Amino acid sequence: MKRDSRLSGVLHVLLHMAQQPGPFTSETLAKAMDTNPVVIRRIMAGLRDLGYVRSEKGHGGGWTLACDLSKVTLRDVYVALGSPALLAMGNRTEAPGCLVEQAVNAALEKAFDDAEALLLARLGEVTLAMLGEDLRKRLGSRKIHHISAHGA
Repeated sequence: MKRDSRLSGVLHVLLHMAQQPGPFTSETLAKAMDTNPVVIRRIMAGLRDLGYVRSEKGHGGGWTLACDLSKVTLRDVYVALGSPALLAMGNRTEAPGCLVEQAVNAALEKAFDDAEALLLARLGEVTLAMLGEDLRKRLGSRKIHHISAHGA
């Protein structure tokens, strides 16, 4: 099963946007996320609707950050993406007639709900500013070796 990597990809481009001044085109962001510019425009429109980014049309236009990174959590970005499924696992059947499967489903649903609540809580504790600070530390340790953020 293919994993949904949109959250990781969007966080990646948001951090790049925070590190460099000026707008980023949908085409540039699409290359960073290895996707189509139309997908980027759809994702960024959702972020724009919540005030996290803004867009400028025309020559020299593109996407820029419009938020205080210390006030936006990973959970906020996750919600802006439409709250995609966090867990790839699920029950074999949602409404089983078998009592054994009902017992299995009840145990798994409780475990899945607990795991999802824990993950969402953790995502709510981490801000984009915290990611930016981690990036700055990592870059600082690489500067002596002249390595970029992407390792080359």
